[in-house]
Order: sequence, then structure tokens, then C-alpha cells
Amino acid sequence: MTSIKWWENAVIYQIYPRSYQDSNNDGIGDIPGIISRLDYIAGLGVDAVWISPFFKSPQKDFGYDVSDYCDINPDYGTMDDFDKMIAKMHDLGLKLMIDIVPAHCSDQHPWFEESRQSRDNPKADWFHWVDPLPDGSAPTNWLSFFGGRAWSWEPRRQQYYLHNFLPEQPNLNHANPEVTEAFVQIAQYWFDRGVDGFRIDAVHTINADTAPYRNNDANPNFVPGALPQQQQPFFRQLHDSAQLNQPSIQRFSEAYRACADSYDRDIYLMGELHGDDPIKASQTFTEDGRLHATYNFNLLAWDGLDVRGIKEAITSAVQAFNGTGRLSFAFSNHDVPRSATRQLKPLGLGPESVEKMQLLLLKLEACLIGSTCVYQGEELALDDVRDIPIDKMQDPWGIEFAPAFLGRDTCRTPMVWRQDAPHGGFSTANQTWLPVAKSHLPKAGLDAAERDGSVYREFSAFLKWRKSQPAFMSGNTMSDISGDDHTLIFDRVSEAQTIRCTFDFDTLTAHFEEL
Repeated sequence: MTSIKWWENAVIYQIYPRSYQDSNNDGIGDIPGIISRLDYIAGLGVDAVWISPFFKSPQKDFGYDVSDYCDINPDYGTMDDFDKMIAKMHDLGLKLMIDIVPAHCSDQHPWFEESRQSRDNPKADWFHWVDPLPDGSAPTNWLSFFGGRAWSWEPRRQQYYLHNFLPEQPNLNHANPEVTEAFVQIAQYWFDRGVDGFRIDAVHTINADTAPYRNNDANPNFVPGALPQQQQPFFRQLHDSAQLNQPSIQRFSEAYRACADSYDRDIYLMGELHGDDPIKASQTFTEDGRLHATYNFNLLAWDGLDVRGIKEAITSAVQAFNGTGRLSFAFSNHDVPRSATRQLKPLGLGPESVEKMQLLLLKLEACLIGSTCVYQGEELALDDVRDIPIDKMQDPWGIEFAPAFLGRDTCRTPMVWRQDAPHGGFSTANQTWLPVAKSHLPKAGLDAAERDGSVYREFSAFLKWRKSQPAFMSGNTMSDISGDDHTLIFDRVSEAQTIRCTFDFDTLTAHFEEL
């Protein structure tokens, strides 16, 4: 039916492994737990699975602080478990994508442990080490996403090192070609094990420049407290002016694309990025010879979008990428509040409408050009969990700014599988790493997969119908979006078929007509 690559129209199911399924009753999800749920995922009708990091890590940022990129964290299992998982995925017709974290590693990684010892060791310039200003202060005004300065002092070297996130996540120096080459070897390691692609974490935060480093400009559009996360100083700056999305990053993108293209199978590279002008940045990252696509944040607004906002978000992305598969849409992920809660108020809906709304959003994103990423629990219309006690919080970002900002724990609570099982069937441990939400229990996954009319069953049926339609599967073109403040209307077009897609946010229904 189609000659386009598998990722250009894929529906990708995202798993946060710590919260998916616990197999050994320690309260933490793991790879054997994922294996036990692969039939459930395949039954949904998705094309691929993306798993957030499971590498060896001190877990300061729950896997995004990697201490060994080529081993499995013991909490999650063993390499033998990984091999069994990918074999079963491929048997079920699923592709596997994993998160790679090239911008920073853990301060417990051997690279950093060596680098911080002196100014003349073999890894001395694998990180960004900068002398203090004459008054002893940090070299620039750059701020960390997670609070405070983006520079920390190392007494042994008498220098500052850069970290765009936690101090325990030092930024690697990709200006040194040895660093990028090390990541090419990491990519080869996982591609040789059969991995079908990477979601490249925070690729816009790679730093490949050398001193002198420049200050960020002030953000003239900053409104204090307009959104919960904007109570943080980080958003007072324009980061693309110096700190993020710098042209030098593309040497990494080109090296990774060359690595992927060296294999005789289709390997997908999807970069997560944000910025002051994310569409422009996305176009740069997906130029020929760079990443295949970028993970689009347009629909992930922290406080949700009304219909007009959804229309504008889709339109701006489609105008840049129509006719290509070079972007991926999502309404939820592991870093933002769940859409089942976030979208109710902007759309003027009450909690009684959440399942219809969630199903409509799932269908909408699956009808857009490019791929779409469905976060675990969206297929159940799970709500955001906003009553986690502060002493139970785990997310370092949330802990830093609570209670005004609750961070990311609210969307990371464990999946539920059976309403009447302990901890919803996630674990039989006395305590799970985050509490299981009581509000999730009536929507438990295995129960929903068996229940007529559930979001899971309805979305599964839709995805199976979608796979039979050339307009979605053999083309990546859509018309301009029309409709009023309550509807979105557009055509999906291929050489063989045109389908008009109508999404009515009054009735919360979708209609499809072949033209």
C-alpha cells in the first residue's frame, strides 16, 4: 500500500517503565513486567513502543541521569530480559524505540568521575569546564530547568561545570569529537541488539560550543505566574540566544543519521526539542542528513488548549512539514499533566465527558501527518493525579517548586490493570514508588480491554480501520484546517484516496467521509 517509511505514519505507544508493571514485587515497574503486557499493547493496534530510560542510573532524575548507557539498571531487570522483550515485540509486529540521553549523563558516570579530577586527564574536556569570572561568579547568567544556576563549582579543578538540569546531570561537551563518537558507538550497541529507533532526549540542550560563552537575553514576553511552571526564573530568559538550540548541535545530528543510515533496515531518529521558536528549530534539526523527525510540543500546552488553540497548534506545524513525515504529535507524555485532566477546562467540559474527550483527542492525533505518540494510560482516559502528598513526591523538579508547581509525578503514577487487585494489579508490594491513584481503578487496563465501549476498545477499533485507509497509510498530506470554534475539519490526501475528517467538540464525535 505504501512506500513511505514505517515511522512516517506510526502510532507509537510510550511506556514509562518505572510505572508500567512490577514483576518482582518491589513496587517498581520493570522489563519483565513490560513483557507481560505486550499482548495488551499489540491488541491496541499501535505500531511501535517507545520506552523511557532503563539504563543503569542513580535515579536522581529517574533514568535521565545515566551512569552506563550499555547496561540495564537493576531495578528494571537484566540484558537477558531486554533481549526477551525485543524478541517478543518483533514477534508481535511491534517496533521498539528507546530513549537515548546524549546531552548529559550522571555525575556518577566514569566519564565525569575522571573528568572532574584534574585539568589534564584523558577526559578533562569531555564536559564544559569554565573558569570563574574575575569576581568568582559563574561564567554566564544561564539557569537550570530544575532551579538555580546552570553552573556548579568543582573544587578539584577550581572551575565551574555546566548542567542544564540537576547538578548531578553534567552536560557533555560535544565540541570534542570523541564525545560524539562515544555516542555513535552507544547507538551501534543498541541497533545491533535490534532496536528500531531512538527518541533522543532534550537534543536542543546539547552543548557543542567552546568558550567564551554568552549570556542569555531577557524574555520580554515573560508574565510572572501566568502558568504554574512560569513561576520559575528559568522562563525569564530567551534561551536560544545563547544556551540552547545552537547550530553546533547539528554535528551530532549528522553523526547519528550517518550511523542509522549505515544499517540495512529502517532506523528512526526522533529528537525531543523545544525552544523560543520550536518550528524553526524543528526544521533545522530535520534538514537532509539530520534527524528523521522531531517530537512536537505544540499540543502539550501545560494548561491545555481550546479548539482554536488546537487548530493553531496543528496548523503551524503542518505548514512547515506538510507532505513529509518529519514530525510527531502528542497530547500527553511523562513530563506534562495528562490530557484527560488538562484539556477539560479549555474545552468547556466536565469530568463526565472525559472518556469521550480523550477518545476524540486520540483519534485526532492519529489522523495528523507524521507519527503520533500515545502515553501509557491515554487509552484508558486516566486523569492527572494532583493529590500526591508532598512527602510522597519523587520528581526533583516538583520537589524544588512545590506546592505552587507539582512537577511531573502527577502523570507518572503506576498503571492499573485490574480494579479489584492490590495496587490495581501493578504490584503486590506493601508500597509502590508513587501511590496508585484510586480514581484510576475503575478504568483498569485489562478490564477495559475486555469491556465493550471502553476507550481502549474504541481506539483499538479505530486504529485497525485506519490501517486499511490509503489516505493515512500511503500519504503524508493534509488540507488546511477549517471549521468554527467547536469543530476541526481537514482532508487527509493520498494518490489513492481522500478522506474528510471532522472532529466535533460539542458532541465529542469524529466523522470520516471518503470523497
